[in-house]
Amino acid sequence: MSALVASALAQLVLLSSPPAAPARAEVPVNNPLLAPWAGPHGGVPPFDVARVDQLAPAIEAGMAAKLAAVEAIAADPAAPTFDNTLAAMERSGRALDRAMTVFGVFSTSMSTPEFQAVERELAPKLAAFDDRITQNEKLFARIAAVYDARETSCRTPEQKRLAWLYYTTFVRAGAKLDPAAKQRVAAINERLATLYTKFAQDVLADESGYTLVLEDEAALAGLPASVRAGMAAAAATRGKAGKWAVLNTRSSVEPFLAYSERRDLRERVWRDFTSRGDHGDAHDTKAAITEILKLRAERAKLLGYPTHAHWRLEDSMAKTPGRAMALMEAVWPAAVARVREEVADMQAVADREGAGITIEPWDYRFYAEKVRKAKYDLDENEVKPYLQLEKLREAMFWVAGRLFDLHFTPAKGVPVYHPDVRVWEVKDGKGRHVGRWYFDPYARDGKRSGAWMNAYRAQERFDGEIPTIVSNNANFVKGKPGEPVLVSWTDAETLFHEFGHALHGLASSVGYPSLSGTAVARDYVEFPSQLLERWLETPEVLDRFARHVKTGKPLPRALVAKIQKASTFNQGFGTVEYLSAALVDLKMHLAGSTEIDPAAFEKDTLAALGMPREVVMRHRPPHFLHVFSGDGYSAGYYSYLWADTLSTDAYEAFTEAKGPYDRAVAARLREHVFSAGNTVDPADAYRAFRGRDPGIGALMRKRGFPVPAAEPGAAPR
Repeated sequence: MSALVASALAQLVLLSSPPAAPARAEVPVNNPLLAPWAGPHGGVPPFDVARVDQLAPAIEAGMAAKLAAVEAIAADPAAPTFDNTLAAMERSGRALDRAMTVFGVFSTSMSTPEFQAVERELAPKLAAFDDRITQNEKLFARIAAVYDARETSCRTPEQKRLAWLYYTTFVRAGAKLDPAAKQRVAAINERLATLYTKFAQDVLADESGYTLVLEDEAALAGLPASVRAGMAAAAATRGKAGKWAVLNTRSSVEPFLAYSERRDLRERVWRDFTSRGDHGDAHDTKAAITEILKLRAERAKLLGYPTHAHWRLEDSMAKTPGRAMALMEAVWPAAVARVREEVADMQAVADREGAGITIEPWDYRFYAEKVRKAKYDLDENEVKPYLQLEKLREAMFWVAGRLFDLHFTPAKGVPVYHPDVRVWEVKDGKGRHVGRWYFDPYARDGKRSGAWMNAYRAQERFDGEIPTIVSNNANFVKGKPGEPVLVSWTDAETLFHEFGHALHGLASSVGYPSLSGTAVARDYVEFPSQLLERWLETPEVLDRFARHVKTGKPLPRALVAKIQKASTFNQGFGTVEYLSAALVDLKMHLAGSTEIDPAAFEKDTLAALGMPREVVMRHRPPHFLHVFSGDGYSAGYYSYLWADTLSTDAYEAFTEAKGPYDRAVAARLREHVFSAGNTVDPADAYRAFRGRDPGIGALMRKRGFPVPAAEPGAAPR
């Protein structure tokens, strides 16, 4: 899901300082990763000249330069003010930010063995760098002084919000601890940074190392032509021309599980995918998980919190683990009950066909498609020819224009880090440049699986207008040259989801970069992206852009009606698959100092929850990158469900008005949600848009579950 990497990098860059660097190191002028970006509108990253060997020198020099700037702020003899303290902090570290942007792209999209060695080297240094800043007593005293006097020291509500953010961030990082506790927190952070990097690299190794190559065309039975073509192209790029490859990534695995008639191969592909990080070899991640959980629990205690979950959720919309748990527990029973119905339907189909099997996890998607066909006369293969990747991209641009008056035109001459990457300039309705959008849609070696959004540069205007640069990244299997790439309905929703994150960045209109775009509470950041998914299903989009790959004809109305009728189909599976991972995540982090065996904890927790045996967690702990490759979503994977309470309720604001393209509702949405960044409390921002708090009713209606008589307090109050 999406904003994970951008958020992780933002945490590294926001308040950072180097380890034992000289106080006033000079930034090497010959390193292009540190130089101001060339070109209009603040320039663009120099991806065309970036090399791995430049990364460590650039980042270490950037850290030293920022530390020097921070020390100057801390030592300023003048009384602390917003301008000489907080605004000065916002200006510091520009060169480091530029270097970290390139570093982040290498980490997620070009992770070669050469880069991974650099990543391992830098991870603990970057962690120590953050602690050097947050543990600077003179600096914190100045920040606290500005915060305590914010009614007079800050001239605008946004400045007050920034003062709150700096003060809260420093306190939560341990700025008030005694020296011994600070030293231990710093040591924990360094060790965690090393473990996070190793975890991510080990998962990537298992994603790269378990490709299934099929040599016999008979093994392709049941697979649509588009899936076969993608597998053939994947094999060819790996030196296996004339064969077919199932990559160990979600975008490759899920279509195979849905359509392959070879049950033995479905099982093998399923086991490879769900066992990433869990093979008992050099890339096994379970020992790292145990240590990560132990260190997180110790750090939380040092910082004054009962558990890591309490620490992480304190500044979220949920505020407490109890409220997050209450929402999940309110939804869980209905989702499990629906799974039981879905499995019964699938087993009936298998029995009628004389398959002689009991439904297993590797059968779920395959027989779900048969049930969809039987119950709704809807075959996913009927829909897929109408969902061309490039047409969907055009559809997203069209929606952005209708909702937010944002318009995309191809950008020429912009350097990219891979030939697959393309760039667009984004302008508003008055022709004003508001940013650039990079699109990197295809899977390749060294690229993490999944889909996400990155912010290469945050929007700001306190020292002049600086537009944002964002990217959307995916892992579609590239077809033969010149052939359109066809995607599933679920993948189309994911495209819109990640584009929602991009629009959250592009629509940002704030003064200070630390409050910009997607730099919001974890359980709020998924709200705009989940909301944008709803526009995929609108007739206006489907009529214009869901065009048959061969005939060019629009998706037939009858087929649209079937899609709408089947909108709650398989919601039991989707909800249980996700929610089980979210529950295990939160429960792991509520266990405190108890030493955890990940395999035993997963098994025992799922048994206690009554997890249907036919469903596996969407992210099992051994490959749960959201949770164990950084602090980002740790104890916070529930955020997708929390945000969906907002997104489903928000969409009803449109349906209660003149429909999904109602201009007045869209204007409120842009003003109070997409443009506001973190300048206001997210609960207040939502109320300003909706006129009230959300509840769980819309969420349950969307998923086809019974609406509880009494809601569990899921709405942010």
